[in-house]
Amino acid sequence: MGIRKALFSLIVALFAVGALYAQPADEARPRNVILFISDGCGPASFTFARDYLRYKGDGEALAIDPLQVGSIHTYSTNSRVTDSAAGATAFACGVKSYNGAIAVDTLRQPVATILEAAEARGMATGLVVTSTMTHATPAAFSAHVHNRGMVTIIAAQQMEQGIEVMFGGGVEDFLPKSLGGSRGDERNLLKEAAAKGYKVVLDRKAFRKVKKTPVLGLFSEGQMDYDIDRDPKKQPSLAEMTAKAIDLLKDDPDGFFLMVEGSRIDHAAHGNDAAAHLHDILAFDEAVAAALDFARQDGQTLLVSTSDHETGGLSLGRNVDGQAKYTWNPEVIEKITASHDRIGELLLEGTSLDVLVQEQFGIDDLTEQERAVADSAYAARDGGALFAAFSEMVSRRVWVGWTSGGHTAVDVNLYAFGPGRDHFIGHHDNTVVGQRIAEIMGFDLQAMTEAMREEASR
Repeated sequence: MGIRKALFSLIVALFAVGALYAQPADEARPRNVILFISDGCGPASFTFARDYLRYKGDGEALAIDPLQVGSIHTYSTNSRVTDSAAGATAFACGVKSYNGAIAVDTLRQPVATILEAAEARGMATGLVVTSTMTHATPAAFSAHVHNRGMVTIIAAQQMEQGIEVMFGGGVEDFLPKSLGGSRGDERNLLKEAAAKGYKVVLDRKAFRKVKKTPVLGLFSEGQMDYDIDRDPKKQPSLAEMTAKAIDLLKDDPDGFFLMVEGSRIDHAAHGNDAAAHLHDILAFDEAVAAALDFARQDGQTLLVSTSDHETGGLSLGRNVDGQAKYTWNPEVIEKITASHDRIGELLLEGTSLDVLVQEQFGIDDLTEQERAVADSAYAARDGGALFAAFSEMVSRRVWVGWTSGGHTAVDVNLYAFGPGRDHFIGHHDNTVVGQRIAEIMGFDLQAMTEAMREEASR
């Protein structure tokens, strides 16, 4: 019995030593957290971008590729296919909710977010997006409403959170209708922000001059432009906004939390716009690379990246005229210089379809049937039908397919780097992303939620 005990003790000791060495050397709590969200970007989309880089001779991998540690499933409480609001609520709060929910539970009660927990600790915080600032993902970290469409309320709540850096689009949600905005309450939140000490910047020139926080930078009336359409003299890139945000936040003595979203990856996939989708993924990867450079030098930053869901059901390879194609053509994508949205605008300005298709799509073999479908949609001013015509023109030549103009239930990739990365290895529910960040940082979201509700009931 003594020998057995001794052997058992030895085995336990060996396991303990093994566990010790299995732990990452960076198990200390991170000082900073950067959470990236590639909205609507599934595994096929990353393959799409990676293969395009390889075709261009720009390497064999995306900057984000070495960081992959697992995957997540994304369903919400009321659908096997989530929307961005429920997906972002899972990341921000670590709880499941219904499609349309912005940081509230299934009973429409507010749930504390990791951004709010960071603020409560004294950390600096930031939101960087290419959507409107009030869109579902940034909203779920910074507001509490039962419906994602309540954008004017979301904007007002965001201005009460004390967020140090906000970069994105959506000026209209911060201005009253009398000043060209969308607010029916006649509040001018830009003026209110300035009164609170925010530097309000509305163009690239002002953006480049920003040296301190707090700052509210809104660079478009609505969504920011697709990267393929973006005028670099007018709008900063996602990588530039990310680097600027990190630079502004990094010296806070209590550390920082930053959420960065490649928002328009999703919008391009909704429109089955292959070229716009591709270029926004590449822009997102450049932003990850910028943050990764900082995280590697800093050594105290946890970087996590994932997608809220897949959009479009992209496939690389498809049937064309009943024939399966065991390839796809990146050279066709390379010729495209504008999004479907931009080409639609040019059509309305009077440019002929044939000229646009040749100049912007690089297509000089438009069939009579393709021309007739596009002309009919244009004559009817049916934007959906027109964009569908554009999509088919491009996709059948690129040999990529789309199953949907909406979201799908496909599992999405999960990436991590820095102190705490091992906590994300494996396949998880989407709520685990928010839960693990909270656990690693020592945030008690449940206690914060209870205090928030108690305060609201007074």
